Amino acid sequence: MINLDEVDFRLLEILQIDASTPNQALAQAVKVSPPTALRRVRRLVESGLIERRVALLSPSALGALQALVEVQLDRQGAEHLDAFEALAVADAAVQQCWRVSPGPDFMLVLWVADMAAYNALVARLFTQHANVRNVKTFFATKRAKFEPRVDVRALAKGLSASTRPGP
Repeated sequence: MINLDEVDFRLLEILQIDASTPNQALAQAVKVSPPTALRRVRRLVESGLIERRVALLSPSALGALQALVEVQLDRQGAEHLDAFEALAVADAAVQQCWRVSPGPDFMLVLWVADMAAYNALVARLFTQHANVRNVKTFFATKRAKFEPRVDVRALAKGLSASTRPGP
């Protein structure tokens, strides 16, 4: 991780709330010049700390059906895990794909239009894939919290504490 100072932390806090904040407003909020703010944001992007800037859509406004899916494969060799992962991430309905342990091999977050679209996805990803042993789907009935922000300060403190030499 790159070294972050107070200006970086403030920039990250603001951009996580609204990535479309104009550079002039960013500079004013963190009390630096616009060229400095722009340079700092570029540095955060180039370092990989800012992965990308996106618009977050509302599943309820879209009328989307959301599901969390546990997937267990029959064979867990690297080539089998890689093959299923490639299949899952290539599907537009798969919003997130996580390899997890222990338990299932994958957790998927899906957005589909309706149950017919979910059934089509089941056929594409699970039924036709010979290596899928078990699938357990949980349909979202209420999203109590969705917060994509990360407490960068807390993580930075934890990282710096864990990299200090011991006594």
